Amino acid sequence: MPISQRDVRNRIGSVKNIQKITRAMEMVAVARLRRAEQRIEALRPYASAIRRMTREAAEAAGRVPRLPILAEHDQISSVGLLLVAGDRGLAGGFNSNIVRAGVAAGRDHESQGRAAVYFASGRRPASSLRFRGLELAESFVGFTDRPAYADARRIAERLVAAYLDNEVDQVEVFYNGYISPISQVVRHETLLPLQRATVLGDEDAEDRDSHEGDSDGRPRHRAAVEYEPDPEEILERLIPDYVEVSIYRALLESTASEHGARMTAMRNASENAGELIEDLTLEMNRARQAEITQEIMEVVAGAEGLG
Repeated sequence: MPISQRDVRNRIGSVKNIQKITRAMEMVAVARLRRAEQRIEALRPYASAIRRMTREAAEAAGRVPRLPILAEHDQISSVGLLLVAGDRGLAGGFNSNIVRAGVAAGRDHESQGRAAVYFASGRRPASSLRFRGLELAESFVGFTDRPAYADARRIAERLVAAYLDNEVDQVEVFYNGYISPISQVVRHETLLPLQRATVLGDEDAEDRDSHEGDSDGRPRHRAAVEYEPDPEEILERLIPDYVEVSIYRALLESTASEHGARMTAMRNASENAGELIEDLTLEMNRARQAEITQEIMEVVAGAEGLG
């Protein structure tokens, strides 16, 4: 049965309403993305400095002090996995990419005889983990649109407590690293113990840029640092800040990535809606033309019958 003009017109109206919503959501995401970018740019130098200071203090100490927060467990039998994503959807693969990466890492640990303990920041990863039948140790929700440092501190305290209480022997975090509004990359970092932490691995791009050389190309040498008090005590004070800042940076990167992904998804949805409106308009014009042709044929047939 052919579709009437009224049905096609109603479908066009529905698609136009959806297009208005997607365009509005895109504009909101753009505005929020700009603020998120500013917060990231403000935090990155401080976060890189904390990570660099922690790395240099650990190198100066020579060995990691025998403190509970710094003591490496005898064996790794359980790993805490923090999945950082969003509270809302409509952002393309932003949330699902993190869940897939975290679950894949958990299965990899389980294949090696380690238990995976899941933590989630955001309603989406929490609900996805529950839907998959995976036990969730704790979830943190309600702040992914604009995370505060207090939120990062609350998460850090829970993870540090889990490490100190031997609930987990290692802590890893997964989040979307922000590169550009249309490009985000899943990042996987190890926070605890310090001996396995990413901070003791390769330097960040910011660190490399700050140490590679001066404007004239000559290498810049690091100054010798004398620690007062000793490096062990400084390291003890730095570790909590290092964990909190690392999580806060992950939250901010994830927030900017979410807004960028939602902006891109809503823009694509608006463009697809526009194409659908064009197709439906063409279909409606064809239906109208068919009706007019049918009416003309009926008039002609009636005239011939009278003649």
